[in-house]
Formats: sequence, structure tokens, C-alpha cells
Amino acid sequence: MPRIQTHSTTILALRHNGETAIAGDGQVTYGQSILKSDTCKIRKILDGKALVGFAGSTADAFALLERFEAKAKDYPGNIPRAATELARDWRTDRALRRLEAMMIVVSPEHLLLMTGQGDVVSPTDGIIGIGSGGTLAIAAARALVRNTSLSAKEIAVQALNIASEIDVYTNNNIIVEVIPNKA
Repeated sequence: MPRIQTHSTTILALRHNGETAIAGDGQVTYGQSILKSDTCKIRKILDGKALVGFAGSTADAFALLERFEAKAKDYPGNIPRAATELARDWRTDRALRRLEAMMIVVSPEHLLLMTGQGDVVSPTDGIIGIGSGGTLAIAAARALVRNTSLSAKEIAVQALNIASEIDVYTNNNIIVEVIPNKA
């Protein structure tokens, strides 16, 4: 019997004009059905000092989120080190290797993508997206950054709205969180 794929998100994060915004749509689908349209896929961690957005299996994402927060507490103030340690564990631990999720972590100093292949990536242009509409949202955000004077929050919302017009697994029920960049 073929495995039914769960598609559950578009997450976009960008650093622009002194702030970092991370946004996610609310849609969760299973096969050809929409299960939920208002899911929140952005979480505050470390007493609100960092934000995490996730795509993929919800249970897997929460397991990774908890492990990341524990690593971040082990390496206070060093988000890249915590991300690298989690990525190493994620890649080498048999149980973690089976987890199907991706995460974006933002803090006043950092914007990072983490994958189960052991990747920890900080985008050169300060824009990163994951999930089914992630590349669409990235393209829209890049165009908006280059051609408008919108804030990071406004760009995130507009980019996700554009992605939702194209990607059937992305809706326009958007949640955005913003934190100021560290000077």
C-alpha cells in the first residue's frame, strides 16, 4: 500500500531593515484532504529570545524543537553551536535520523536552516523558506526586498500570500512573529 504524504506548511524567514520576521501558513493536508487551516507552526523558545518555524511531520518537528531548545540551553548565547550539535545528533542517531521535518531558527543575531541531512545553513541574502511553498515564498520575498520599501513583517505576509496563490498546500492564514536584529 503506498504511503500517503502529509504536506503541512510553508515557512519563510527574512532579515530586513533591522528586524527579522518569520511567518508560516496554517494549512495541514493529508493526501488530498485539508485537515486543518489554522495551525501555528511558529514557536517562541528561550523565553522569547529565539523563534522556530518547522515543516514536516508535526510530532517529529516538536521532538526536534524540544531537543534544539535543550541544546540552546547547553550552549547559552551560541545558537549556531546549538544548531550544529543538534544537526550532528540528528544525522548520527538512529531514532533521530527517521524524523521527517525541517526547522528555521531565528534570533536577533542569527537566521539558520536545519535539516535532517546534517545541514545548518545561514542564507547569504537573509531569506530562507521551507515546506511545500518555501521556494515560491523565497522568490516573492526576494522580489519584494529589491523593489519595495515594505517592512520585514509586511514582506513575509505578502510573500506567503503569493505562495498561497500558487501552491495548493499553502493557505493565506498567516502567522508572523518579528524580533529586532542585534546591531
